[in-house]
Amino acid sequence: MNQDDLKHLIEATLLAAGRPVTQTRLLELFEERERPTQEQLDAAFQALSSDYESRGIEVLEVASGWRIQVRPRYVDIVSRLWQERPSRYSRALLETLALIAYRQPITRSEIEEIRGVSISSTIMRTLQERGWIRTVGHREVPGRPELLGTTREFLDYFGLKSLEQLPTLAELKDVETIGVQLELPADAQEGAVDGPAEDGEEIGAEIGQTGTSDDLASPERSSPTLVADGDAADGSRMIGDPPRSS
Repeated sequence: MNQDDLKHLIEATLLAAGRPVTQTRLLELFEERERPTQEQLDAAFQALSSDYESRGIEVLEVASGWRIQVRPRYVDIVSRLWQERPSRYSRALLETLALIAYRQPITRSEIEEIRGVSISSTIMRTLQERGWIRTVGHREVPGRPELLGTTREFLDYFGLKSLEQLPTLAELKDVETIGVQLELPADAQEGAVDGPAEDGEEIGAEIGQTGTSDDLASPERSSPTLVADGDAADGSRMIGDPPRSS
């Protein structure tokens, strides 16, 4: 198989998969005698990325693998294909998520001590339902409280390959800018600014008239990026995905 054929096969696979695909999974599609080398695969991905540079879609590597998605600059318009309103989140929820992302592993009581207020059970439930946080262990102190950390779905949602790609704390000067720094959808950013700082309740979570997509819900998710087709493992919305019911 020549380089162009390999590039086209990768493109077709990413479009058909409807979720991020790892290079290992791609290699498994080939019979051993015709399997490309790692160097050939890397070159094919680079060529495909170059092909997409002047297009409205891009090839991006996230924590779960490679995917084809709508470029962020076009998401607001493309998302109008789905007549639903994305979830909006309170400043308290985004503060909690930021603390887990930057201080992990961290306990719930440590988050409450830093924020100075207790965490609403709604916040924890929302973060867990979205698959953004998980229990990674227990602190060896009386009561053995759970240690919380972020997940691969969290990285996928924000288009990150690893935690090293998070903006530094020096760059993230104010929690009110977290939506900008992490490229949250505009409506989610509004929730961060307008939402209550104490109770952490999810704001405007019902599905309405406008929405974005692979990006920030279980049960309904909106996102900074739209993926090629179907539902991704991280619960994202993709091009060609039918509207979710409320």
